[in-house]
Amino acid sequence: MVEVEVNQQAVDRQLKALSALMVDNPEARKRIRSQIREQIKIVRKNLSNDVRQTMKEDPRKAYRAVKSTIYRRILGANVSILNPKRAGARYQLIRNRKLDLNPHQRGGNRRERSERTNAVDSYFGKDRAFILRFVNSGTQTRDTRFGNRGSIAGRNFFGSMAAWQMDAAAEKLGKIIEEELAAAYANEIK
Repeated sequence: MVEVEVNQQAVDRQLKALSALMVDNPEARKRIRSQIREQIKIVRKNLSNDVRQTMKEDPRKAYRAVKSTIYRRILGANVSILNPKRAGARYQLIRNRKLDLNPHQRGGNRRERSERTNAVDSYFGKDRAFILRFVNSGTQTRDTRFGNRGSIAGRNFFGSMAAWQMDAAAEKLGKIIEEELAAAYANEIK
């Protein structure tokens, strides 16, 4: 007959150290969530800078419409274009026209701005996402009573940039979580 002697204290210590690595453990979950928060903050910042570089003219700072979300029930996060339930505060962007600077010049657009144009030009805050979505997905050809206003070509830059940034963050986060869990295991096994 073979006899085996088991050190119950060593087994309990191993069990406790391994249970500290489980995602159900509140301390491990808290550590992982904080690392996810840090990485998604970096992704949002990088993505916002990428959008800023892509858009040549952005007087109302539509690049700020990139949002990040950290999930509560599961360990994960998301970066997307803000989709507000309601509009933000109004803000009028006043652009100087050449005709206003020199009223005696010949030619130029002398037509008054309509209320609709003023309303569209007065977006700010959460409405930035509206413009960012237009630039990303494009528009149809727009015809008005004054003629063809053209269309915005869809660039779909956000999808490719976001996927690349999230992949880089996931890889970095994997290494960080591995180091965190190894440190937690070493701390518990002592």
